[in-house]
Amino acid sequence: MVRASTDSDAAMLVATVHADGLTSLQYRRQTGADIEELRAELDSAAVIQLERRRDTFIMRVARDGEVFETVTLPGMELSDTALVGLFVCAHDDAALETAEFDNVRIVVPPPADFQTYQDYLGSHIEVMDVETGRRKIIHSAPNSLQAPNWTPDDQTLIYNSEGLLYRIPPDGGTPEELPTGTVRANNNDHVLSFDGQMLGISSSSDAEGEGSLVYTVPVTGGEPKRITAQGPSYLHGWSPDGQWLTYTAERGGQFDIYKIRSDGSGEEVQLTDQPTLDDGSEYSPDGEYIYFNSARTGSMELWRMRPDGSEQEQLTDDALQNWFAHVSPDGQSLIFISYGPEVPASDHPFYKQVYLRTMPVDGSTPRVAAYLFGGQGTMNVPSWSPRRKAGSLRK
Repeated sequence: MVRASTDSDAAMLVATVHADGLTSLQYRRQTGADIEELRAELDSAAVIQLERRRDTFIMRVARDGEVFETVTLPGMELSDTALVGLFVCAHDDAALETAEFDNVRIVVPPPADFQTYQDYLGSHIEVMDVETGRRKIIHSAPNSLQAPNWTPDDQTLIYNSEGLLYRIPPDGGTPEELPTGTVRANNNDHVLSFDGQMLGISSSSDAEGEGSLVYTVPVTGGEPKRITAQGPSYLHGWSPDGQWLTYTAERGGQFDIYKIRSDGSGEEVQLTDQPTLDDGSEYSPDGEYIYFNSARTGSMELWRMRPDGSEQEQLTDDALQNWFAHVSPDGQSLIFISYGPEVPASDHPFYKQVYLRTMPVDGSTPRVAAYLFGGQGTMNVPSWSPRRKAGSLRK
């Protein structure tokens, strides 16, 4: 509920689910006016969001596992000091009703003069049970925290913040910097080897003007070894046998997926060749496929191919922009981030309403696992825990 005051006839607006399942946006434009209503097509919504954009209010509602239906009310003028809260109403002054609220959040969006990659709103690192959707914040900071990555021993999350890598226990605690020597300007594309002994990183710390380059370093830290000869190169995957790294690179004016020997020997091997963006390459645990996302069909969709680049196959085709497919340790499921269709296919910006969705690896119907405000840096590295049910995300 949002209302101008606590007066019973105050201007107000509510996003509500009634006992009979009716889901609607109800509002009183002015003090003492009649209550009006905009009804959602679905009923019995389990997830409700209410957003304010100046004098426009947006209600988003969904059943568990489904994408939002949106109801928009323009021209609703309320003071900037309007009251916000939760409510339960019996519609009968002689009755008493109860309700249970879960996963309640207040999110303050970026201001109008927000500068991407310069201004940040602060971050939470969360762990989530993928089957139940239960989420727990384990660490918060006023700056940017990105790309939490679970170690195979189940003991540590590795994440990026302001060019440095940090370790933190999955139940929270004090972060500890993971030393990377002179390679300091690390971005959020870091990947652990399947045996958990090595860490691949991307960084723009080397020769000026080359952009991001790929390095490897022991998971305990040290001076990284440069792997790619040229940039920009953005790491995304490590083969199960530890022999290959996959990455997105700009060569000849287009971004495609390449692989290279993890010891830096030999030439890079081009796996895709498209004028649109191909990104987010990640091996399946059995080494049979590389999963990736591509904008070649006009929207960003999930694809897979064989490790030599053959048999490129599209897996998703819906109204959303789908990025960064991460394969579960048992090789049966994918989890990925989905933006709304209003986001350009080749972009994955900060601070948007996004979904985390799960899907069988064969590409059958996706299911929403989490509704959140995030985007760039939320889940662009392999984030499944070794126990499979838990995943990590940055919000």
